[in-house]
Amino acid sequence: QEVKLWDAMKITAFVLATGLLVFTALANSVSWCVQNIWDPPGHFWQTTWLKFYYLFDGKEWTIFLLGAALVPSLAFWCFNGILMVADVTGKPAFITRYRIQLGKNDPVDTKKLRQAIYIALCNQFFISLPMLVPMFYIMKWWGNTFSKELPTFYWFLVELSIFTLIEEILFYYTHRLVHLPLLYKHIHKKHHEWTAPIGVVSIYAHPVEHILSNTLPVMTGPMIMGSHIVSIAAWFSIALLTTSISHCGYHLPFLPSPEFHDFHHLKFNQCYGVLGVLDYLHGTDTVFRQTKAFERHRVLLSLTPLSESIPDAPRRAE
Repeated sequence: QEVKLWDAMKITAFVLATGLLVFTALANSVSWCVQNIWDPPGHFWQTTWLKFYYLFDGKEWTIFLLGAALVPSLAFWCFNGILMVADVTGKPAFITRYRIQLGKNDPVDTKKLRQAIYIALCNQFFISLPMLVPMFYIMKWWGNTFSKELPTFYWFLVELSIFTLIEEILFYYTHRLVHLPLLYKHIHKKHHEWTAPIGVVSIYAHPVEHILSNTLPVMTGPMIMGSHIVSIAAWFSIALLTTSISHCGYHLPFLPSPEFHDFHHLKFNQCYGVLGVLDYLHGTDTVFRQTKAFERHRVLLSLTPLSESIPDAPRRAE
């Protein structure tokens, strides 16, 4: 037994060491390639930022408003605009083939869609936008946000990792909080009117929920880190796009899988988080892990819809 144990330990150590070396080599290669794109000869990105900075005469509030509000909003509505065309018209068929909950939102109820758009716009203009005012003064206090020197790509990756971790923690626990019966009835139920969500529903929520679960988890990371406005603009855009993908109702090729959060809308008491780490630790994904949706919860690397290659088991006749 001792010999077998020793052999197993040696094999494990070899596999881990080999994996670590391969991972390090790949990470360094990818970082080197991206760094050369991020900071090419002539410091293209730095020059572009300075041109933008001087175009607005260094007016910090204007720059902050453009970076933290306009750029992310454009990313959100451009992406969701394409999805809404598919939701309403069923075209292009290329997109609708990848629908997760087959037979639902086919086509989407236009009355419900108009209501979702209206609430989403209200949340952006009357909640998210005013919340940027105290954030602006916090960022000014840090003194790094409007620096003429951009952060390095490596530092941006560090920040992105921290932002993601903070968002996962805050979103998971605030999301579980609004699932408490009293808060669910008066606050979170609005978001769950859509059991088969679409992209714009990602910010279709009660104002209290929009503050607690949608906005604060995303804003907190940059405020803690004292991030540059370019990092903030990139992070806000990424956050809005990823939550749109999570709600979009389509498992599209080469994009992050939305199966996890789509299952939450279907079952309500599973899959509360963003990454799923805290769900695993708290056991709030156990039902999800026993489903075909869990098997489909991966990046689709082909053009064949996963609903075809991994179909749901046929329902038993009652």
